[in-house]
Amino acid sequence: MKSPAELSSRWLKQWHVTDNREQRLLHSDVWPIALPIGRPTPGQFVNETARVRQHTEAWRAVEIGEVDWRPVSFRGGTDPIDIPFEWKVRNPAEWIAATADPIAQREYQLLEQILRQTPRQFHRTLVRQHSLLLEKSESEISQIVQLAGSMGRGAAGGRPLRALGDFGIDSKFFERHRTLLIALLDARFAGEVSDSGLEVFLDALDDNDHWLLVAPLSPGILPFERQKVRAMELLTQPLPGEYLLVVENESSLFQLPVLTGTVAVLGAGFHLDWLRAPWVRDKATAYWGDLDTWGLTLLANARQHQPGIQPLLMTREVFQHAQQSAVPEPMPAAEEPPSGLTADEKMLYSYLRASTKGRLEQEFLPLRLVHEIIVRWHALSFKTGKVHSS
Repeated sequence: MKSPAELSSRWLKQWHVTDNREQRLLHSDVWPIALPIGRPTPGQFVNETARVRQHTEAWRAVEIGEVDWRPVSFRGGTDPIDIPFEWKVRNPAEWIAATADPIAQREYQLLEQILRQTPRQFHRTLVRQHSLLLEKSESEISQIVQLAGSMGRGAAGGRPLRALGDFGIDSKFFERHRTLLIALLDARFAGEVSDSGLEVFLDALDDNDHWLLVAPLSPGILPFERQKVRAMELLTQPLPGEYLLVVENESSLFQLPVLTGTVAVLGAGFHLDWLRAPWVRDKATAYWGDLDTWGLTLLANARQHQPGIQPLLMTREVFQHAQQSAVPEPMPAAEEPPSGLTADEKMLYSYLRASTKGRLEQEFLPLRLVHEIIVRWHALSFKTGKVHSS
């Protein structure tokens, strides 16, 4: 026998499941939905009469949705007793009311109002990523939706994002709302924005002057041991050598082995547009990032610029090898894996996102393993010539 409070908790858990929100808020044919209440056993009916009575009285007090009562005959009883069998809700409003949770009710009210005011093409994104809405005002959400509906490919025309005043936004707009804007544009353009990057999609100048650490892994290949270079300079300034190793974090420099003809570029983060430079295509190129959802997202972004880039140390086997060093990922990337990942990488992405400790930073991988994998990539590239496929 489950109490109304126990089933309210189950309704609430279902609210937090993305697929449930999408199906139940956007598709009317899924209703009604019911949860089983459970009936008392014959032993409870005979020996716990007071408890059974309290149970039925609690369910008679429920005014949300519909409680299905059925007559049940128990051994030793004279007449059938009406017992609550299931709790049925008939629409989203009843579902959220049944959660008895004020936070979920506020979320639903906000979503309901937003969906009434936005084009249908954005509804699925807004419902699935509703957490992105909770810290924004209704006017901000309306502005983001309007912008996502009006901006198209090349809208920036070579200008930096902060200069797009003709869209009625201030210079900090993209910093504050970048994630939600990309998600909505992806809904319009079938994931193209995440695949290419917002700046590339809009043809916007990346004016952040992000500095990358360039380090030769072969003595004498460059006249310095390491140097900071602006990301946009690498679009036109080729690096020497036959091999290019792109590393997410600068702090992993100490883990890199000596490799002939190789230059490493570290600390790019999301600043990967330079990988589309023509000179990169002439090199055997590899990417090594953190083993978490953001690291795999960055790998997908890198692959959009260089489809043959070779991922290193970004497999489930590597994660399990050093799993004792894994930590929780505070703010995982999008719920759905990026389209630029392989089938195995998408499975790894989902696995990491569902894990309580789904983040393994590069710095915590065993040095011997790092050297082994990177040296193997270099040797295979040397053996087969220029390598661009994984």
